Amino acid sequence: MKTGQQVVDELVAPLKAFRMANPDLFRGYGQIQQAVMKDGKLSVKEKELMALAIAVATHCEGCIYVHAKNVAAHGASEEEVAETLSVCVQMQGGPGVVYAAKAFDAYREFAAA
Repeated sequence: MKTGQQVVDELVAPLKAFRMANPDLFRGYGQIQQAVMKDGKLSVKEKELMALAIAVATHCEGCIYVHAKNVAAHGASEEEVAETLSVCVQMQGGPGVVYAAKAFDAYREFAAA
């Protein structure tokens, strides 16, 4: 089984190539990210917890690892991550459990780093 960091690392080259082929798209996407992922009424940590939950809900494995890493970097506690992921399970049932477990494991990997 790959670690979260291995999944993140494997995304670097394909994302770079896609970004180079679509500079306008990624420039716009970067502007959206900069506008959203800053402290406002919600902290960046809270926004990253939401992004992690959405990654679980959409079954986006690469997104799970990227946002688990970001959640750990922004100081989320294990309890905050577990509670956030419990909402995914409540809303999705079995598939939510599987992807929530992946997200929780990824968070623990990055939090321990």
